Amino acid sequence: MKKDGWMKFWRVLGLLVLVFLSVIGAQLLIGLPLAFLVPTEVLESPIVNTLYSVASYILVIILVIYLPPKILKKKIRPSSRESLGLSGLPTWTDIGLSIPGYIVSILLGMGLTFLFTFMPWFNADEAQELGYTPYMVGFERIISYLLLAVIAPICEELVFRGFLYGKLRIMVPKWLAIILTSLLFGIIHLQWNVGVVVFAMSIITCILREVTGTIYAGMLVHIINNSIAFYLVYVIGIM
Repeated sequence: MKKDGWMKFWRVLGLLVLVFLSVIGAQLLIGLPLAFLVPTEVLESPIVNTLYSVASYILVIILVIYLPPKILKKKIRPSSRESLGLSGLPTWTDIGLSIPGYIVSILLGMGLTFLFTFMPWFNADEAQELGYTPYMVGFERIISYLLLAVIAPICEELVFRGFLYGKLRIMVPKWLAIILTSLLFGIIHLQWNVGVVVFAMSIITCILREVTGTIYAGMLVHIINNSIAFYLVYVIGIM
């Protein structure tokens, strides 16, 4: 591999490591002090859990998007709205593509899940532990919904399809940028069955960014996905 090839390889690897360590590190930096300072019964409160998650997302965005240009100064350009896929405002096209995008992502996720069921170590029925009780009501349910189905999708799309994919798509072929972004997005969920499903969703949301030029349609797909999952798990309790 030529020198330029190796430089590109290390830059791509550095981006992937930066995002991975930022996601894991943010959770540890905020979660560990809370674990030592706050009683367990308080930590299990949906409101406290939500505040912890919001703080973690904010820290991830700072570590990934805003801090590196400050530290490295002229070596890295600050991310612009355009480079993050945030040009303009959501359009009717974004809204119109969100529902078929969600349907295709679900079908793709189901297909991949079916293929993985042939692997002996894969448990398609493993529950995802998010720290919330299915018996939430009233204000606790509302604030939990806002985190899981609105704030989390917006922040994750900004970091992964906005920042990471936005950088990778100009460094490597777009198909490879889509695969790398989606693999990392699956990995950070730390669970095989969930990782496969969100990998599929990431494939579709990356494609939607290419189609629309922004991440708004992908955000809407993500919000629809998490809203339906929230309703199934925390409202009617069938999952």
